[in-house]
Amino acid sequence: MSKTKDGMIAVGVSGQKASLERLPGWETDSWAYHGDDGKAFGGESTGKNYGPTFSTNNVIGCGVNFSTGCIFFTKDGNFLGNAFRELKDLKVFPSVGMKKHAGAHIAANFGQSPFVFNINEMVAEEQRKIEMAINRTNTSSLHPLVDEDKFIQDLVAQFLAHDGYVETARAFAKDRRAQNTALTHINQEASQDVEVEDDIDAINRQRVRVAIMEGDIDKALKLTNAFYPHVLEESPQIVFRLKCRKFVELIRRYSDLQYKTSGKMGKASNRANGVSDVFEQDMELDDQTDSAAWDGMDTDDTDHLRMALLQEAMAYGQILQREYRDERREFKKALEDIFSLMAYDDAKASLHGHLLDSSGRVPVAEELNSAILVSLGKASSAALERVYQQCEALVDEISEDGGAGAFVNVENNFLG
Repeated sequence: MSKTKDGMIAVGVSGQKASLERLPGWETDSWAYHGDDGKAFGGESTGKNYGPTFSTNNVIGCGVNFSTGCIFFTKDGNFLGNAFRELKDLKVFPSVGMKKHAGAHIAANFGQSPFVFNINEMVAEEQRKIEMAINRTNTSSLHPLVDEDKFIQDLVAQFLAHDGYVETARAFAKDRRAQNTALTHINQEASQDVEVEDDIDAINRQRVRVAIMEGDIDKALKLTNAFYPHVLEESPQIVFRLKCRKFVELIRRYSDLQYKTSGKMGKASNRANGVSDVFEQDMELDDQTDSAAWDGMDTDDTDHLRMALLQEAMAYGQILQREYRDERREFKKALEDIFSLMAYDDAKASLHGHLLDSSGRVPVAEELNSAILVSLGKASSAALERVYQQCEALVDEISEDGGAGAFVNVENNFLG
């Protein structure tokens, strides 16, 4: 900042009740650090000694810890300590006031550029304190005491069975029996409560899931129609996602082969020119198009296979384009994004290259599995997932007005 010789500058925060006629800190519902005398003012004309004075070219930072109700300041990246403490229900906005300010100006940074002060280290330290406080919390009065290890194992076992990991669930149950027997010397009969039932639906759901996870969408559709025909009839959104995934898998096969055999990476392929216009006009895969596509191509097996995969993907994409021409905008946008992948020799490096990642099969498999479970009158999500979702919802709710909850990230802090 810069200022005139006799100017005064105050940096801080103000609430709605604060008057803008005087410097922040001098008015009720405002708190500020004044540069001319280094004092901190909290809604009064007489301040308290706080820090050094500041003037031209100094960088002053102001932070509010809504968890503790503290307001602190920094000078040129150095923490000056808390100026105000135990403030309740803070609803404030940044304030900068200047007096005798002819020719004075400031530059403000609200996060668009890196801060001079290492705020990330302070946030991390606050998160550690809150995590320690969470771990010290006594929860015995919230719920009847249960065996924590058994409770967690039950959640994991139910999750595995729910999501169709039948073999894994059986192996987990076997390990639990062995562990229980070794630790408590219980007999075989008493350990049957952890046995996994031979649930035919669980086995069928596992087969469907495995097919999707292997990228065999046709097999997944066939199995679903055979075991749960009404699910697809009643879930057009899931059918669309499955067909889109099949389209992606076709392009994935082509892209993998193209990447291995082409020396051009990340450049638009001449063979796929016009792909982005596929929704503007129908593309005919007639004999003439086929002949043109073959012009200039080598005749070895790899090139034959590559072109066959490309044509198969294009043909299937056109089928989807015609089938969903009049559907919702998000359907059309999803297909456009997938079609764009064919314009690159190295599609994985393109804007929508993430669509080709095999991890994209997981949400499709989970959505179909949930729909099947609902059709069977069961919960769409596992108990473990509901625990996580409930925890996320509660943290979001208590974080709305700041406070300690704002420092808690369930996924990063406890699942990372």
